[in-house]
Amino acid sequence: MKRKEKKDYISEIRRIKAEKNAIILAHYYQAGEIQDIADFVGDSLALSQKAAVNDADIILFAGVKFMAETAKILTPGKKVLLPDLDAVCSLADSCKEKDFREFIKNNPGRTVISYINTTAEIKALSDIICTSSNAVQIVDSLPKDEKIIFAPDRNLGNYVLNKTGRDMVIWNGTCHVHEEFSLEAILSLKDKNPDAKIIVHPECELPVRMVADYIGSTSALLNFTKSDNGNCYIIATEPGIIHQMKKQNPTKKYIPVPPKDSTCGCSECNFMKLITIEKIYRCLKNEKPEIFVDNKILIDAQKPIKRMMEISKKLGL
Repeated sequence: MKRKEKKDYISEIRRIKAEKNAIILAHYYQAGEIQDIADFVGDSLALSQKAAVNDADIILFAGVKFMAETAKILTPGKKVLLPDLDAVCSLADSCKEKDFREFIKNNPGRTVISYINTTAEIKALSDIICTSSNAVQIVDSLPKDEKIIFAPDRNLGNYVLNKTGRDMVIWNGTCHVHEEFSLEAILSLKDKNPDAKIIVHPECELPVRMVADYIGSTSALLNFTKSDNGNCYIIATEPGIIHQMKKQNPTKKYIPVPPKDSTCGCSECNFMKLITIEKIYRCLKNEKPEIFVDNKILIDAQKPIKRMMEISKKLGL
C-alpha cells in the first residue's frame, strides 16, 4: 500500500469512528501503525477491562478472535467487529471443547482455571479465567488445598505451578510464537550484548525462562523496560510490543529473539499480523465481519471472566 493511500485510510477510519461512535481496541502484538490509531492499546487483561466499560456502540478489535469473543461476552448489547475472521490463535485452537470436557471429566473435583487465550466454549466450561498478568495471583487467591485444572498453555501453567506450588493438572497446549524461541539465539545475542537484560514471557519454554533476568506478562515486560535502569534488552515475546517500548524509551536498545530454525529471523504472530489498516477501514465501513456468540455459551462464559475481573480488582491488578 502506498503511503498516501494509507494516510487516506487512517483519515477515513477516524471519520467513521466518530460518525458511528466506534472504538478500536488493539493488542500490543499488532503492527505499530495499528497501535497508533487505536483508542486503547493493552494486554489481554487491560483489553478485557476496557471492553467491559466504555460508551461506544461498536467495538472493533485489532487482535485475534478470542479477544473479540471476550469483548462480545462482556458487552452482548454492543456490535463487536473483527477485521479478519482468520485471525485466530494457535494456543486457543490447541484446546477443543470436546477434548476439554473429557479432560475435566477425567480430573473431577478440580477448579478449572483457563487462560484468556481460549475460545468462548472453553471459557463456558471454566470456573475462573486468567491472563498472564494475573495468573499467579488468581491461583494464590484460592484456598491452599484447592485442586486446580489449568488450561491451555503448559508453559504458563508450569510457571504458575513453580511459583505457587499448588496441586495443578495442566493441559498440554502451547503458543506457536512463544514455544519456538531459540535458546541458542538468546545466548548468542547475550554474548554479543553482554550488558543486555533477557526479558521473557511466561508462555516461553523452561530453558528460555531459566536464562531470563525478568519474566512477566506483555504489560509487565513493557513496564520493566520503562522503569529499569538498563539500556539494552533481549526480548522473548511477540515483537509488536517493541513499538510501545520505543515510544516510552526511544534511546534504549530492544533486540527481538528469533525462533528456532528461522530463515527470516522473525518471531511475529502471523495471526495477529493478518489485521491491516485497510481491513480495519473496510470492517468499520461495512460493519462486518461481526462476532456472534451463542447465548447460552455467552452467559456461561461471562461468569468466569467476571470472577477474574472481580479478583483482579480486589487485588489492585
